Amino acid sequence: MSGQSLLVPGEITPVRSVPGNIRRPEYVGKPAPTPYTGPEVQDADTVERMRVAGRIAAQAMAEAAELIAPGVTTDELDRVAHEFMCDHGAYPSTLGYRGFPKSLCTSLNEVICHGIPDSTVLRDGDIVNLDVTAYINGVHGDNNATYLCGDVDEESRLLVERTEESLRRAIKAVKPGRQINVIGRVIESYAKRFGYGVVRDFTGHGINTSFHSGLIVPHYDSPHATTVMKPGMTFTIEPMLTLGSHDYDMWDDGWTVVTKDRKRTAQFEHTLVVTEAGADILTLP
Repeated sequence: MSGQSLLVPGEITPVRSVPGNIRRPEYVGKPAPTPYTGPEVQDADTVERMRVAGRIAAQAMAEAAELIAPGVTTDELDRVAHEFMCDHGAYPSTLGYRGFPKSLCTSLNEVICHGIPDSTVLRDGDIVNLDVTAYINGVHGDNNATYLCGDVDEESRLLVERTEESLRRAIKAVKPGRQINVIGRVIESYAKRFGYGVVRDFTGHGINTSFHSGLIVPHYDSPHATTVMKPGMTFTIEPMLTLGSHDYDMWDDGWTVVTKDRKRTAQFEHTLVVTEAGADILTLP
């Protein structure tokens, strides 16, 4: 595995402003969102609005990813994604969500998820996850991907490739009438081939007018995930695979989640809608 030194928190820049004409999610300025009480199955209009939000999120992520290179700060990646979303009339969903201070998450190397962009400088050999969610026309679109920075070691590169493949396989498993746990079963069985850990405590989730609707989509074979998939249901699948244990620690910032053994981890995510035929990905650029 890469011999990179472990990450430490950097300096966080002031909160970026969002033009006043851009609609905010209801949770901005509040300690927590209002619990979602609506349906998990969405009508066609909501799905199409989510497709717009998802496309903006995917494009913003791609714009930020273009900058990934040794010497670039994670805060600069945040700036690019923030400006792209605002320029396209979308609000960065993470900004102000339960107090999160930035417009995307940047999770490097041993960070499983929810890394805060700051003065951290990308290094040759890092793997970099960008997690971007856009809010526009009253709905959210959420996606993430892990990128290679410079010359990445073989073990890390394979982890990234296989994590993306686990997402592809999970999406193919989505079918009306199946229980949600088929998603985790497919991911976990694939990950076990390579001895990877599958993160359990951070999951996919229902998404629509709410950033997190309350629907849970585990990435392991959970006997409790018995919700039956129906056409029109919208949720994310976002497997997090590790080179070691799925156990984790959290930094003092209350957000940054790192593997307990400090081994590397990768993640990929799409927002999708269940269709009669299977799944339609809503976060395509």
